[in-house]
Amino acid sequence: MSARLSVVDEMFLRTHRGWGTPIVMQGLWRTDGRIDEEILESLRVLLSRGPLGRRVIRSRVPGARPRFAPSSETFHVEYATVPAAALLEWADEQAALPVDPERGPGWRLACGRLDGGGTVLSLVCSHVLADARGLTAAIADALQGTPPSAAPRHRGPIDDVWDAALLTRRVTEGTVRAVAGLLIDSDRRTDLRDFVRADSTAPPEVFHRRAASAVVDVDAGAWDVAAEESGGTANSLFLSVVAEIARRDDESAPLTISVPMDLRGRGDSTEAANSVAMVEVAVAPGDTVADVRASSRAAFTSTPMTSPAGFPEEMLQLIPDRLAHALTGNPGERDVLCSNIGPLPDALGVLGGHHTTGIATRAVHPGIVSSRTRMSAYLSRFDGRYTLALESLDVRSHTALRERAENVLSRHELRANGW
Repeated sequence: MSARLSVVDEMFLRTHRGWGTPIVMQGLWRTDGRIDEEILESLRVLLSRGPLGRRVIRSRVPGARPRFAPSSETFHVEYATVPAAALLEWADEQAALPVDPERGPGWRLACGRLDGGGTVLSLVCSHVLADARGLTAAIADALQGTPPSAAPRHRGPIDDVWDAALLTRRVTEGTVRAVAGLLIDSDRRTDLRDFVRADSTAPPEVFHRRAASAVVDVDAGAWDVAAEESGGTANSLFLSVVAEIARRDDESAPLTISVPMDLRGRGDSTEAANSVAMVEVAVAPGDTVADVRASSRAAFTSTPMTSPAGFPEEMLQLIPDRLAHALTGNPGERDVLCSNIGPLPDALGVLGGHHTTGIATRAVHPGIVSSRTRMSAYLSRFDGRYTLALESLDVRSHTALRERAENVLSRHELRANGW
């Protein structure tokens, strides 16, 4: 389970150090009965032994990347009685509690006893430790008793010196190739010129406030039929719906949607790591779901957002945080973010003898957020339902955001059941 941090991992780590807006992953898990404390304490212990049970160790060798090392340190499970009508407010409070991927613990589990019966669990972890797919896989592993992967042996300074040497070599060779490419390729020169000019152009609108949240369930069969009848897919309908929710009434310009692309193979779901690249899709007010499907197909077959002109991304791991943040800012920030998490593991269907009645996964920026992304949306599928989780910096209240989502979905003849 010990491994060197990737470029993406370190981008998220910098936000915890004050360079950018911190991001935590949150899974919300509802059941039809009251889960016993013994079950939850057992789950906490199992999670601490799995992919979430680790922290970041910084090397003393210059140029060596930080690494993950096993850590069994955990917070106690927090319990509270939660009015069903205030479920999202409680969830937001849990997401705002501190987690630390370096000093630990980097995750926490909380239990809300719903006043109308049932339980809601909140599992929050630093985005450094896991993305959404890794988070749900970690829970499934704990429930199924999957033994943790053996941590590769770390031989101290010897491994660090070797890692620093390899990384420096990759960056040096990649930089030489990129510079040579600039001399012979006009497209690369244009790419670099556009990257440099981006900082000198008028900045986009930046929001600075707390996000409003909404979570709605939609019948999966109805969603798929609506997508097919409109000439799209479940994913292009997702992007279309979210663009409609995010667009203001008098807005005529296209919205640019940032879309994470999972780089794992479909069978590789056990490792809790950040394994994504970003592409962008522009959605204009008059675009149909079929239009968005075509734009999405083009985006996913194009080069993902990356460093300009062929320069190696790994160079960000060799320079100080301040400079790395100055070069990248908050990468992937566009008008809207849409993350299709996909089907969740079947193992999440029962906990402590009680059946799951809903699961939502989302990324949350704790506290006051400064971002150009007005709305973030997360779609997952479980037990015959699509669950759409929304975070908006442009809509003022949870209720207003939920009603806006319900109205847009109804235009696609889809009925939304709000949490």
